[in-house]
Amino acid sequence: MSSVDQPAEPTHAEPTPAERVRSVLAAATSLAVTTQGHRLDLVGLHAVDRSGRLVLHEPPDSQLAAEVRAAHGELPAVVEFTDIAPTAVRDRVRARVTLAGCLTPGVGAGALNFGLARACLEERGRPYTVEPHEYDLAEADPLASYEADLLGHLDAAHADAVELLSRLLPARKLLGVTRVRPLRMDRYGIVLRLERLRGSCDARLLFHAPATHAGEAVERLHLLLDRASGCPHRMTPRR
Repeated sequence: MSSVDQPAEPTHAEPTPAERVRSVLAAATSLAVTTQGHRLDLVGLHAVDRSGRLVLHEPPDSQLAAEVRAAHGELPAVVEFTDIAPTAVRDRVRARVTLAGCLTPGVGAGALNFGLARACLEERGRPYTVEPHEYDLAEADPLASYEADLLGHLDAAHADAVELLSRLLPARKLLGVTRVRPLRMDRYGIVLRLERLRGSCDARLLFHAPATHAGEAVERLHLLLDRASGCPHRMTPRR
């Protein structure tokens, strides 16, 4: 986010840092793992179960498992995830998650379990520390695995609906705005990226009640659009 950007206005109706960490992990398809020996990028070679346990699968040409054995079965490591917006907004990095802990042998050849000692979420220019007990108690957002498809479809096929949603925002927030794109969606609502010639800001629109699955989120979105259709036209964003 550039120095002229402003974070979204704070609201209690949004995921906690621990929930955001769990959601980033649930949706991620890649990660980077760093040990004292080397750094390795893994694409499609990890899994996160419902309890949040992270398992890495070593690629054939890696020496990561050998490092774990050399460390007597417990290798300090840092695992990093980057949350990228699925739509073509400015500053597409929405969050970074850094996990510190240890790798231990897992079940099966090349499988390594990651034991969490501490998690750090960097979002909207602010760092948040998540302790293991907070991580264990949190759950991923129910939309985490569907958000990219939902936002991608909304942005590509329903640009008029995104513009319509912006009518629900106060007029002062739309001053100088040249383009509106969907940035994020979770069970509480949708976040719009309001882009200006210089800088941008984010604005959250709340659902009337949290969604428990993707179908409910679509229904909640339609209700927001119904409300917006009765609001005056405020801007003509440029795509």
